[in-house]
Amino acid sequence: MISVNHINKSFNDHSVLKDISATFEQGKTNLIIGQSGSGKTVLLKCLVGLFDVDDGDIFYEDVHFNKIGFKEKKEIRKKIGMLFQGGALFDSSTVEENVMFPLDMFTNMTFEEKLERVNSCLKKVNIINFNHLFPAEISGGMQKRVAIARAIALNPKFLFCDEPNSGLDPKTSILIDELIKEITEEYNITTIVNTHDMNSVMGIGDKIIFIYEGQKWWEGTKEDVLHSDNKEFNSFVFASALTRKIKGIL
Repeated sequence: MISVNHINKSFNDHSVLKDISATFEQGKTNLIIGQSGSGKTVLLKCLVGLFDVDDGDIFYEDVHFNKIGFKEKKEIRKKIGMLFQGGALFDSSTVEENVMFPLDMFTNMTFEEKLERVNSCLKKVNIINFNHLFPAEISGGMQKRVAIARAIALNPKFLFCDEPNSGLDPKTSILIDELIKEITEEYNITTIVNTHDMNSVMGIGDKIIFIYEGQKWWEGTKEDVLHSDNKEFNSFVFASALTRKIKGIL
């Protein structure tokens, strides 16, 4: 579980996050949604420590994350998996080398142990016999699955996904969503997904937090979406649904 209490973040006197409090639950897919510029990406970066909050508290279980030192944060980061927008694989490294990267960085495992772990993770995401290919030699959907394999290589307790369906067709997007959901439940991970994709919201949204102009404006589950009376949230949902319909027509 990760919890944040009254966090604020500004850049050059421009307030981006305003008094946000939330709890992200273990074993569930916690989605952060909102329009571009709403502050959801800044919130995600604050949660993983890429940005320091101006004030407020971030807790990883019982560890006061934004109050500990570099060495202690490094220990927490060993428990974090990251799925970046676009996958962010290393172009000059093979599939095997990409997945092995966090094991090289954070463990003292032998090469044989690392290779066994790499193959186990690749099997989990249904990527088999592609170890020695480069990212450019596989499809975008396969690249995302390799990125997920890399994200879970260290058996993380916390998984962060930034726009995991960016650039993917609807069918592949659903497969990626289902894979994230499956891994979350199987390994009892605290998963936080930053997205604007309402298909993801309605498909895997165990808990949904809507950010509007830097504030937490709505919170609920996918079952609550259709019963919301929040004007700004409903407007976002309608606009997202309309965009998907137009894209389908085109």
